[in-house]
Amino acid sequence: MDAFVVIAVSVVTAIATLILISAGLAVIFGLMRVVNMAHGEFLMVGALTTTSLVLKLHVPWWLAMMAAPFVGGAIGGLMEILLISRIYQRHLVDTLLITFGISLIMFQLAVDIFGTTPPGIETPLGALTVGSYAFPAYTLVLLVSAVVMLLGLYLLFTRTKYGLLARATAQNPAMALALGVPAKRINFITFTLGCALASFGGAVLAPMISVSPSLGQAFVGQAFMTVVIAGPAFITGTLLSAILLGGVSNGLSQGLTTLWGLTGLFAMAIIILRFRPLGVSSSWKRGL
Repeated sequence: MDAFVVIAVSVVTAIATLILISAGLAVIFGLMRVVNMAHGEFLMVGALTTTSLVLKLHVPWWLAMMAAPFVGGAIGGLMEILLISRIYQRHLVDTLLITFGISLIMFQLAVDIFGTTPPGIETPLGALTVGSYAFPAYTLVLLVSAVVMLLGLYLLFTRTKYGLLARATAQNPAMALALGVPAKRINFITFTLGCALASFGGAVLAPMISVSPSLGQAFVGQAFMTVVIAGPAFITGTLLSAILLGGVSNGLSQGLTTLWGLTGLFAMAIIILRFRPLGVSSSWKRGL
C-alpha cells in the first residue's frame, strides 16, 4: 500500500510538471497560432529569477516564485511589441524562425550573465514519509500550483471580458476587428500572459531540478508535444494530454529507465496523432 501511494504521487507529479511547463505555450499557440520556440528560455528565466533572488537577495522562496512571472511577462511583452506583433496572420514557419532566433539570444545572454552552471537552491519544506518511503513535501506545492494554474486560466477565459475578447480574436480576427475589438491590445496581453505562465512554471520547478541556461532545452520538447496532442481545447485538452503522456512516461521511467520514459512519451504522442491528427480534443463540440 505504501509503495502504491508513492507511485501514485510520482505519476501525479509527472502530470503536474507537464501542465506547468506547457500551460504558457498552450495559451500562446492555442489563441495566437504563434509557435514560440523561445518557450524553453522563458522557463529558464523563471527558474533563474527564483534562484537569483533566493541566493543573492535572500528573498523567501515563495516570494521569489511570485516575482518570476512578472520578469518573464515583461520580457515577453517587449518581445511582442518589437517582433511578434509584426508577424501575426503569417505562416507558422515565420513565427518559428523569429522565436527560434530569440531563444538563441536569450540563451547566450543567460550564459554571459549567470555562467553555464549557476548554483541552485534546496528543495524547501523537507520530506513526507509514507511507511518506509519518503518523498519531498514540496511535491504538494507542485500539485497545487498546477491545479491553481489550470483553474485560474479556465475562469479567466470563461468569466472575464478579456477571455471573451481573446477567444473571439482567435476564432475570427477579421470579424472581431470589424466589431471594434482591440485585437492588438488583446494579442499583447495574451502573449505576455503566456510568457508569464512559462516563467512561473520554471520558477515552481526550480527547487526540484538542475537550473542552468540550458534548462529549457530539457523541457521544451515535452511541452510542445503536450500542446500538440491537446488539440483545439488548449486548457482542458492540455490537462487530458498531460494525464496521458505523463502517466505513460512516469510509468515507464519507474519500471525501466528515464530514457524509456521519454521514449514512451513520444511514442504515445505518435500513436495519438496517428488516430487523432488534430489532437485529443479535435472532436469536442465545445472546448477550452
